Amino acid sequence: MQVNFVVCQLFALLAAIWFRTYLHSSKTSPFIRHVVATLLGLYLALFCFGWYALHFVIQSGISYYIMIIIGVENMHKYCFVFALGYLTVCQITRVYIFDYGQYSADFSGPMMIITQKITSLAFEIHDGMFRKNEDLTPSQRCLAVRRMPSLLEYLSYNCNFMGILAGPLCSYKDYITFIEGRSYQLQQSEANGKEDTKYEQTDPSPNIAVAQKLLICGLSLLFHMTITKTLPVEYNIDDNFRATASWPVRFFYLYVSLMAARPKYYFAWTLADAINNAAGFGFRGYDKNGVTHWDLISNLRIQQIEFSTSFKMFLDNWNIQTALWLKRVCYERATFSPTIQTFILSAIWHGVYPGYYLTFLTGVLMTLAARAIRNNIRHYFVESPAVKLCYDIITWMATQLAISYTVVPFVLLSVKPSFTFYSSCYFCLHIASILVLLILPLKRTQKGSKKHESVQPVWSKKLEEENLLQKNSYSTTNNSFSQKQEITCRYQALKQ
Repeated sequence: MQVNFVVCQLFALLAAIWFRTYLHSSKTSPFIRHVVATLLGLYLALFCFGWYALHFVIQSGISYYIMIIIGVENMHKYCFVFALGYLTVCQITRVYIFDYGQYSADFSGPMMIITQKITSLAFEIHDGMFRKNEDLTPSQRCLAVRRMPSLLEYLSYNCNFMGILAGPLCSYKDYITFIEGRSYQLQQSEANGKEDTKYEQTDPSPNIAVAQKLLICGLSLLFHMTITKTLPVEYNIDDNFRATASWPVRFFYLYVSLMAARPKYYFAWTLADAINNAAGFGFRGYDKNGVTHWDLISNLRIQQIEFSTSFKMFLDNWNIQTALWLKRVCYERATFSPTIQTFILSAIWHGVYPGYYLTFLTGVLMTLAARAIRNNIRHYFVESPAVKLCYDIITWMATQLAISYTVVPFVLLSVKPSFTFYSSCYFCLHIASILVLLILPLKRTQKGSKKHESVQPVWSKKLEEENLLQKNSYSTTNNSFSQKQEITCRYQALKQ
């Protein structure tokens, strides 16, 4: 099945190049582009998953019917419950009836992406067609959909060949803008907040971006096939290893084994991003110098992941589109305990393996404890560059260790091996997190709230400043729909 997946994705890459060349929006109507994208997507799903692919159509079809008959006031709730419930039922049958612990027929993977799209669009339509504009956050206002999509548009959004196998999630407005081929424009923002005149730009080429991402895919695949297999995560619970290895050796192996488990995700998500880019989708905009950036729907930032100095920094750069989905449909709308609700939703969405729930429950503790530590002590270590560098190195080591400790059950899947690992560590980080939460207040101290709001380590500060500048100045605009992600709406948010 993994071979089928890679073959299908490589076929999708070639199809994407053909799609952009011969079915470009300047040559073909949106109707034809929708039809071809949908049919190719369903064909790939059928080839990769057989008749399990019918679940994709069934889930999308019933969700669309719910949207039509329920109405815009409550359809987001019904769509959310149905889509997540249908996904959960499919995951239960796959895991506990067919092949526990195996990924040979993991048709629930594409369903996870479709569930994100169904629920995201339902909330976006609810925001655009029912809620008052002044009640929306800036990001919700940017993403709000003002008309009901047709069935073809809905199926194309959910099941297009570019994202049906590995995503990533994108907003409905971004996808429709791409299909309809609206002009790319440059919008520069002046220091006083006013916008310069917008003028049409030529259709940018994604070739360089695609080549760079394919290179990353090749390196990630090579690492996975050579190094990853020599560093199994399961060795962390090997009886002989636990009995003979010292604590420093055990923690070092914990870190390198979990780091070695990441390249397969780098490969899958970067290849999916390259496929979308090859089709012409994923252009975020030009910066003030006219440089193109193809990361509108990118799902990870490898450098920031490997050099994260906080739990939040890691989560913000890992599976980015899923993090945005959790924020938009849960965190921003939760009436109480948004952090806990968001982690629970994330666990349910990921599947029914007990290890997922252990990971995300542990993640709640780690996130709250890390936030408390950062808010209470960080401002003491940022005055001197040398002290700040030492602080960044220590927090990098602590973050990587905490991340590795947290995600072990996610890889091991079952309860027994997960508790074997945690008990062999005497639940040390769980206990430490609880003690931190009992001793330190969660809210930022007065001194810390007034100064030093930056979250970047010393070695990545310049890069992150450039990214922030780009996020404030990029945008791709149009008349009735706007190709803007939440990150491109932040400039407008600052003005309000």
